[in-house]
Amino acid sequence: MKYILNLLVLTILSSTTLTAQKSDANIFGDVQAEGEHLPFVSVYLKDTQHGTMTDLSGHYMLTNLPEGEHTLVASLMGYKPVEKKVIIKKGESQEVNFVMEEQVMSLDDIVITGTKTFKRKTESAVVVNVLEGKKLEMLQAGTLSEGLAFQPGLRMETDCQTCNYTQLRMNGLGGAYSQILINSRPVFSPLTGLYGLEQIPTNMIERIEVVRGGGSALYGAGAIGGTVNVITKVPESSSFSASTTQSVINGDASDSQVFANAGILSDRKNAGLTLFATNRKRESYDHNGDGFSELPKLKNNSFGFTSFLLPAPNHKLEASFSSMYEYRRGGDREDLPAYLAEQTEDRTHNVLMGGLDYGFSFNDNQSSLDVYVAGQRTDRDHYTGILPEKGTSEYQEHLENPPYGLTENETYMGGVQMNHMLPDFFGGKNNMTFGTEYNYDMVLDEIQAYDYLLDQTTRNFGAYVQSDWEITKKWNLLTGVRSDKHNMVDNLIFSPRVSLLYKQNGMQLRGSWSTGFRAPQAFDSDMHIAFAGGGIQRVVLADDLEEERSQSWSASLNYDKPTEKYIWGVTVEGFYTTLYDAFILEENGTDPNGNVILEKRNGSNSTVKGITMEARANYNKLWQLEAGYTIQSSQFDEAVKWSESIEGTKEYLRTPDHYGYYTLTYNPVWGIKAALSGVYTGSMLVPHFGAGPGDTTGNPINDELVKSDPFMETNIKISYALDWRYVGVGLEFFGGVQNVFNAYQDDFDIGKNRDSNYVYGPARPRTIYLGIKLMNL
Repeated sequence: MKYILNLLVLTILSSTTLTAQKSDANIFGDVQAEGEHLPFVSVYLKDTQHGTMTDLSGHYMLTNLPEGEHTLVASLMGYKPVEKKVIIKKGESQEVNFVMEEQVMSLDDIVITGTKTFKRKTESAVVVNVLEGKKLEMLQAGTLSEGLAFQPGLRMETDCQTCNYTQLRMNGLGGAYSQILINSRPVFSPLTGLYGLEQIPTNMIERIEVVRGGGSALYGAGAIGGTVNVITKVPESSSFSASTTQSVINGDASDSQVFANAGILSDRKNAGLTLFATNRKRESYDHNGDGFSELPKLKNNSFGFTSFLLPAPNHKLEASFSSMYEYRRGGDREDLPAYLAEQTEDRTHNVLMGGLDYGFSFNDNQSSLDVYVAGQRTDRDHYTGILPEKGTSEYQEHLENPPYGLTENETYMGGVQMNHMLPDFFGGKNNMTFGTEYNYDMVLDEIQAYDYLLDQTTRNFGAYVQSDWEITKKWNLLTGVRSDKHNMVDNLIFSPRVSLLYKQNGMQLRGSWSTGFRAPQAFDSDMHIAFAGGGIQRVVLADDLEEERSQSWSASLNYDKPTEKYIWGVTVEGFYTTLYDAFILEENGTDPNGNVILEKRNGSNSTVKGITMEARANYNKLWQLEAGYTIQSSQFDEAVKWSESIEGTKEYLRTPDHYGYYTLTYNPVWGIKAALSGVYTGSMLVPHFGAGPGDTTGNPINDELVKSDPFMETNIKISYALDWRYVGVGLEFFGGVQNVFNAYQDDFDIGKNRDSNYVYGPARPRTIYLGIKLMNL
């Protein structure tokens, strides 16, 4: 760490002067589109920290700019960025005006997740996919979990018939191999990963940036499958919107959602605040008529804000906060207390999450420093139990000491990051990034009736150095190394990464290599207690569990072709990841209470390899198509014996070899929109634990490995908006059907002895919905 800080200071002092010199050179002008002035357009000098926004009249002014030849950029979401070469001379002012065109596809967004610095997608050495908040709304995705299904290489999975917790699988790896960031901060703890993807509403999301694979080691070496960065909304103007949606699940259960947003921006545009609030009530849904739910009852309330303040030139303070409440109950007998139900899971979550960032630039805007803190706290009351047969001693003991549990989870992190631009670095330019970060996570989860206690505290101190070297206009080399000291790992671990980009004529070729590790700790799915064989089933960590190491390779080709009438593009990416001493789950008898134990152990090495293909096209701003398809293979070197009663398998469980998605939108005129979308899940091996001898419900008696059928979930949405521009508001009516053809699992277990983890396929059956939205224009 001392070496890194010394290197940082020497680099800055040796390359530039820390005191900025006033040039009295200014640029002013306006920005228009189709003859109308555009407010809130970002106008900045490329590769510097000089920037501003156009005012309400569409005008801007930049002062005290650095001398020399520069590129001036105008950028606004939904429009094509415009660049102009300018020569800045001391003491001179000049006028530069822009004319922007609407952008029908996001081919060249400004992204941050790949390199921890702002870059265009086409100039990033790491592939970054962007899913915008407007697209989430168009696809009727109410939660983060629902939205992530429409990204290439990603698959959302429901893993419990009773509580419906979800996990994100990236490049064929489980949820624990993916890192979820909120505004670039890793406050999504392992416990939050159980239900948090469903608790985050999409109306708080500005966009989602996705980096597949291990190329994002700067965010944490555990992000082996990839990184998802959820960026919350910040105000670009004063605005408001409110909407309500009423749904009916397969003609049986209702689902009601309300979203509200407001944005406030000061007249000087140096301060802003975005507010969001949501409310959801969903009835439980029983698909097979056995009296036990397949979709749990839900009640959600959430609210929060994101704000910024510009206290001085080149200084920015950002703050965010959210509060999320959720109650979910699955099983039977909802009218009774949980402990009197035959089988149920009952959860109450109270989650507080927030962050604070302060950044400023100096050294004639060639350097910047960012200091940040973030954290979350989760309090959970929960019950997981099966009612014993009446008249037995176990029944009386259950009434006297029902298996209620309490969970406390706190996550805190803080860090410092410095960026420094070397404008003349061996004929090119190099953006150096240095940083340190400390992460703390504590989870205490206890169910006294089961003698179950998880008391886990993890601490990790990381430091990283990155070189983002633009060798020429066509070649970019991104190199970096992260060092981590984790309290559950004996040694300091270094995780290097290298990425190379070559671009020419709308084509980008990329290649990357990275390493990583996962500490021997309990992750999200390890904290879930499942029902199986008339009892419960839980995960324990082996006493000699060691960290898991990884090595990943990837290569990709990206090509986009814009013309006057249409835009089309393709991306093909191959990936290959090896896990050393891979974590596995194997059945290991029962505990003193008769509960089945699944032990997490180090197994053999394993390999995940495959190819992800993407296609996108837009015709004349009317039709837009996006699609992705992944073909992969995931196997251990040696068979994993997940059940003591049957043979093991080398193949990853619950991991299809084929999966994908598509979205097709149609916008014939202003106010009318239509969207057709689909998610495909191929066949996979699903473990099915038997109910045991004596079960008369018809569930399988013995453990078995099931090859599931493939599923295709098809969705449609149509909306119509009334244009009341003369009063400054708009009213939108919308409706549609999710899972139109009701492609839903049809072989669920029944009764209280069911295997609750025997779930696959789409997350919901056919759902019909109608809604209305009020907004300002």
